[in-house]
Amino acid sequence: MRSRQKDNHLTYQSCCCWSLSLRALVLFDIDGVIRDVGGSYRRALSETVYHYSGYRPTAAEIDALKGEGLWNNDWEASLELLRRRGTSSLLPTFDDIVAVFSEAYFGGDPHGDPASWKGFIGNETLLVPPEFFNTLNDAGLAWGFVSGAEPPSCRFVLEQRLGLVNPPLIAMGDAPDKPNPQGLLRLTALLLGRHQAPGLGPLAPPVAYLGDTVTDVFTLQRARQEVPEQRWRALAVAPPHLHAAEAQSARGNYEQQLLGAGAEAILATTAAVIEAMEAWLSEIDQERTSLNFSEP
Repeated sequence: MRSRQKDNHLTYQSCCCWSLSLRALVLFDIDGVIRDVGGSYRRALSETVYHYSGYRPTAAEIDALKGEGLWNNDWEASLELLRRRGTSSLLPTFDDIVAVFSEAYFGGDPHGDPASWKGFIGNETLLVPPEFFNTLNDAGLAWGFVSGAEPPSCRFVLEQRLGLVNPPLIAMGDAPDKPNPQGLLRLTALLLGRHQAPGLGPLAPPVAYLGDTVTDVFTLQRARQEVPEQRWRALAVAPPHLHAAEAQSARGNYEQQLLGAGAEAILATTAAVIEAMEAWLSEIDQERTSLNFSEP
């Protein structure tokens, strides 16, 4: 997550409408899953470090840091990279880091008119088309978002870029930083309740979370620890910059890190989540059938 917890209210509002038959719930991270932030958030991180040290960390260095599972907050990641460059005695304040980072990323008032933003946020490309969410609806898959990005940034990509109406969202300040699972658990309970589905537990619909970092995988695993009787699935996808042909080796290493953290499936693309969910639901159906046959 990119900020300290600020507010007690939640960013999400009313829920979208799904098909009446809820088969499962899929929650998504946003950065690296719904949009490519290689030229925005990651670039802002790099430029923030450069602003104070004269050194720009590479994508590989940022990947390595993220792979530790401790630095989901890009502001804190910026400070940590500065520490590792040996500038700890001259570290800027956290508020100064936030200001420099925000100016690079938004290039204007985060709470102002997005049309006035001149920062790296304008470089982001979408990783799914708007109709992707209609396909989820048709498949009986409810959906929502658990992200560490600032609410204005999340709303911009979800509402303005993708055209979603009041998407269910946990964003910056709504819950403790990932990998704390409270945000994921709260949104899951809310969405299941809106479908009048059983609460978290063995009778509830299965729940999956798709992210692109070790921290995202840890978040799902900690949710499983808190509610072990619920069916959970940790899905992961490598961030877009690792999908280039020349990054094949680095991508393989990154995906091994995700698997080592507990990811149960690595997807080639975000859109592949539908096929992955169908396969998982089929496994669950077969498991239930086997149990029924084995009962006296």
